[in-house]
Amino acid sequence: MDMALPVVNATAAVLARVSAAFNAPLARAVVFGVHIDGHLVVEGLLIAVIVFQLTRKSYKPPKKPLTEKEIDELCDEWEPEPLCPPIKEGARIDTPMLESAAGPHTIVDGKEVVNFASANYLGLIGNEKIIDSCVGSLEKYGVGSCGPRGFYGTIDVHLDCEAKIAKFLGTPDSILYSYGISTIFSVIPAFCKKGDIIVADEGVHWAVQNGLHLSRSTVVYFKHNDMASLASTLEKLTRGNKRAEKIRRYIVVESIYQNSGQIAPLDEIVRMKEKYRFRVILEESHSFGVLGKSGRGLAEHYGVPVEKIDIITAGMGNALATDGGFCTGSVRVVDHQRLSSSGYVFSASLPPYLASAAVSAVNYLEENPSVLANLRSNIALLHKELSDTPGLEISSHVLSPIVFLKLKKSTGSPTTDLDLLETIAERVSLEGRFSFHCDIKEVKS
Repeated sequence: MDMALPVVNATAAVLARVSAAFNAPLARAVVFGVHIDGHLVVEGLLIAVIVFQLTRKSYKPPKKPLTEKEIDELCDEWEPEPLCPPIKEGARIDTPMLESAAGPHTIVDGKEVVNFASANYLGLIGNEKIIDSCVGSLEKYGVGSCGPRGFYGTIDVHLDCEAKIAKFLGTPDSILYSYGISTIFSVIPAFCKKGDIIVADEGVHWAVQNGLHLSRSTVVYFKHNDMASLASTLEKLTRGNKRAEKIRRYIVVESIYQNSGQIAPLDEIVRMKEKYRFRVILEESHSFGVLGKSGRGLAEHYGVPVEKIDIITAGMGNALATDGGFCTGSVRVVDHQRLSSSGYVFSASLPPYLASAAVSAVNYLEENPSVLANLRSNIALLHKELSDTPGLEISSHVLSPIVFLKLKKSTGSPTTDLDLLETIAERVSLEGRFSFHCDIKEVKS
């Protein structure tokens, strides 16, 4: 196509001159006794030339085939692209080695430190009641199920855990997943299909982004935690758009954003959901067991009836100190996933002892609401102590258990900012008694 374009242009220029001559007075052709104007002849010739140029082969194979020696020389000269890009100098990460349970105090590389890098928000790692429930479950069921839920992988403790979570949150039903991070990116494609519209916060973390990609839906992002941007986006998508009224529409947000520590204003989101008739998918991995008077999450925190949220998902590897994840909502929402959610259908079920640990953790939270007060006290203390740190400022919400520090003044380069923050974290770890985690432009403490 690219080679034929100059030829077509040159041909068109020549034919334009010929056309001018043919279009002169009395310039006519006679075909089978019919008089035809000159410009029709020229246009016909032009079309024929263009068709010829477009259909001709741009590459003509050599008349004489290559010899074996020439083929070998070409093969020797060929260099395939690398399987992965080269690793830049300094890009390798030496992972700290944990030598004890990831509790508030832990041992990293042989040194006892205060652990600021764990998502053990309620301090349930090492809880005796939870450990006892795991031991009893191991003795009864063994280590794993060795099968998916729909094929000899459903154990009574899985059903107990699903019922416990649904009762705790006040929803009709819930469903367990084997791997926490796979919950959200299995749930989204189970409900959102090609042709649907998803309006998502641009600050959602990788698992949500992966779910959006797998859904093949039309995804429109709004500015991070900006309700004016969300309202504007919903208005543009629905105003005068009759097609939008006939397709499924979703709003996807996180309760506490893993990448920023900000809290989504659920009350405003629900109002806009009802106004524009969207469904809401809420990811609560970092708010379940954290927000609300009794740890029931973002809906309790804002006083929003939980039934106004269509789908809630959460990983259990944070506040509950176990693993796996769950999705909760109406009975129809849950039943649909049992047949159509890939993370549920094709994965071996959650090891029974982890389901027992989740049940025990929820029971402990119900019986000991003081752990929430302790968590908020620790967050407030950390904010207070870090607020005067020279060159750094806190960017996360005051109730977020993920506390983000960022540079007050950027160096102008995200890479340089990250290097500087990593240097700070490494020096604190080496010279002090603390363990930190770094993220781009931020330090998550």
